[in-house]
Amino acid sequence: MGATVTTANKTENTWGGGNEPMGASYGKMMMWFFIVSDALTFSGFLAAYGFSRFKFINNWPIADEVFTHFPFMHGVEAPMYYVALMTFILIFSSVTMVLAVDAGHQMKQKKVAFYMLLTIVGGLIFVGSQAWEWKNFIKGEYGAVETKGGSIIQFVNKEGERVKLESFAVHLPDQREDLTRSHGRWFMESEESLASYSVAEVQAGFKAHPELLVRTEKIYRDTEEDRNNKSLQPGLNSNKHREILTRSESEIMVGNAHIVVEGANLKRNEYGSKLFADFFFFITGFHGFHVFSGVIINIIIFFNILLGTYEKRKTYEMVEKVGLYWHFVDLVWVFVFTFFYLV
Repeated sequence: MGATVTTANKTENTWGGGNEPMGASYGKMMMWFFIVSDALTFSGFLAAYGFSRFKFINNWPIADEVFTHFPFMHGVEAPMYYVALMTFILIFSSVTMVLAVDAGHQMKQKKVAFYMLLTIVGGLIFVGSQAWEWKNFIKGEYGAVETKGGSIIQFVNKEGERVKLESFAVHLPDQREDLTRSHGRWFMESEESLASYSVAEVQAGFKAHPELLVRTEKIYRDTEEDRNNKSLQPGLNSNKHREILTRSESEIMVGNAHIVVEGANLKRNEYGSKLFADFFFFITGFHGFHVFSGVIINIIIFFNILLGTYEKRKTYEMVEKVGLYWHFVDLVWVFVFTFFYLV
């Protein structure tokens, strides 16, 4: 039983809470409970990501090198531009959600429907953009080689600019074929799909191009001497650059090549540490699932608005509740964006 306070006019139940503890309805309270629990889940994921990055900081991929694509601008280096645009679109959808909630407080059905539609469009653009980003991340752009020791080596010219495998690898006459369930040999474990080039073809092409060098995963911080060195790779973070080997050292590394890596997956990553790809797929995928779920819920709410469901109830509280969820996924993306792309 809650304590009671007696006044001259009435008796009030101070701590009982009733049907709306702290002035919030049951639905809002449950949404807040969900948001807090989900926030703890994302916090754990990002903490694990931060720990792994700190542990492998010397070979962690540089975001400016990984996320360089922009739709309809093939071959143009635009590091982080599209990710920034995605972030802006998602944050702007939070603004339209606020306007929808405000219009609901004023019982303006048409305005609520309009702003909810804009929110849905923003969410769909973000999810589609994330899928496009995944496609480019998985496909890769330059290609790399993994050595027998598990290190990833990339190829650059004497100016330190990345070179694609297709620009120097040669086609050898030996036959290579994928082994699948329908086309394979008995008692042989399934193997990965073949890369565009074999290790021998990359080695032969590297030998035929003496101007090529190998760049390792190892990252260095710029010093004053580095900043004055014109051979640093353009387009990288101003305070980071990777180790470039001499020609003789490069030949030794290429001689230890084990497998050609194109793009990124849960086993290999042409950009650097394998853990980066694992965390990228898991955390951005988990967040993308939240956004997609929010879009589906928003669509349901949108049709209810058009049908006049909330006009009949005399309240648009459902819009406010889904708005809390939408603001949450937007806020989570700010942290994901900061951890993966900016830090």
